[in-house]
Amino acid sequence: MKALCWHGKGDVRYETVPDPEIIDGRDAIIEVTGCAICGSDLHLYNGIIPEMHAGDVLGHENMGVVVDVGPDNKKLKVGDRVVVPFTISCGECFFCKRGYYSGCERSNPNADKVSKLWGHSPAGLFGYSHLLGGYPGGQAEYLRVPFADVGPIKVPTSLSDDQVLFLSDIFPTGYMAAEFCNIQPGDTIAVWGCGPVGQFAIRSAFLLGAERVIAIDRLPERLAMAKAAGAEVLDFMREDIYERIQEFTGGRGADACIDAVGTEAHTTASFDSIIDRVKVAAYLGTDRPHVMRQAIQCCRNFGTVSIVGVYGGYLDKIPMGSAINRGLTFRMAQTPVQRYLPKLLGLIEEGKIDPSFVITHTAPLADGPDLYKTFRDKEDGCVKVVMKPGMAASATRAAASERVVEPAT
Repeated sequence: MKALCWHGKGDVRYETVPDPEIIDGRDAIIEVTGCAICGSDLHLYNGIIPEMHAGDVLGHENMGVVVDVGPDNKKLKVGDRVVVPFTISCGECFFCKRGYYSGCERSNPNADKVSKLWGHSPAGLFGYSHLLGGYPGGQAEYLRVPFADVGPIKVPTSLSDDQVLFLSDIFPTGYMAAEFCNIQPGDTIAVWGCGPVGQFAIRSAFLLGAERVIAIDRLPERLAMAKAAGAEVLDFMREDIYERIQEFTGGRGADACIDAVGTEAHTTASFDSIIDRVKVAAYLGTDRPHVMRQAIQCCRNFGTVSIVGVYGGYLDKIPMGSAINRGLTFRMAQTPVQRYLPKLLGLIEEGKIDPSFVITHTAPLADGPDLYKTFRDKEDGCVKVVMKPGMAASATRAAASERVVEPAT
């Protein structure tokens, strides 16, 4: 089969790899009908996540049609159309039984390795380094799904692939980010990062009752998308974010702040942001946590900082004195996707949200290597890439430049 494979920093190739096979009785094999490039895939593309091996198949936002099922899997049958969570979970361990599927104790065969870095291992993930299991991902024509009687959710024929694909990751992640904020009537929520996860966090905050959402980014197409959802937008390259949030909130600060950026925050003119980049470049630091620092400072006393942007290692100069003395609550996680699927599928079916709004580029899988670069470099108005392995290689992808987008102000 054909797949997108990692071969080093900035090197993704479309190549032939062995077809997946049933290994365990609970497995299933799906023919992938839709997959996407996630913002966290860029951490792999940029070479900052360890234990990637040449030839690893990428991708953790996947859906498709079941073409084979292991003998012990009584949930799925051939022909079922399913979305596959990026978290691989057994459904039986201490954490899975409590709904914390992304903490599964059984799904990462390399748990001992990652425990040396993080203390304990989370669940295995599709297409996301050998620290997290070394599982082949779904940016491919076919995907083996372990514990397929727990993870995948069947989706109705009344909904398109584009409407349900993001149940695999970014819609539950954005919703969880907003849910972590414990939103009360009248609350103001600030969201750093208007990429795909940030866009879902913005819409989820409104769904959960926020009165105001402040969206922070620098790219006009992302800010326009946030504004279309009802958010008030700030360009961090042009405005002092702390001062503007103070103005918005009468000096109190945002009720909750969402970090949807994570480890590779864009460098600003601030001293800490520049130092972060220098440290990482000199191998003296692992992450660039400028956004987390700013979110802490902008949050009101006894507010919440919700963190869903990916961090990988040890963060420097976090203002814990501010957090402790002002009573902040921190909520963060890799998303236990299975916990959210029934509710979020219901919201889509009820017409309360159509997740396809975030798609700017649709392309055949063969275009993946070029689109990784387009997405990373924020070219062509790219916000979200969806790839369809069954799409003819000669098909013309829809460029964001062809879309009508309201300019941000």
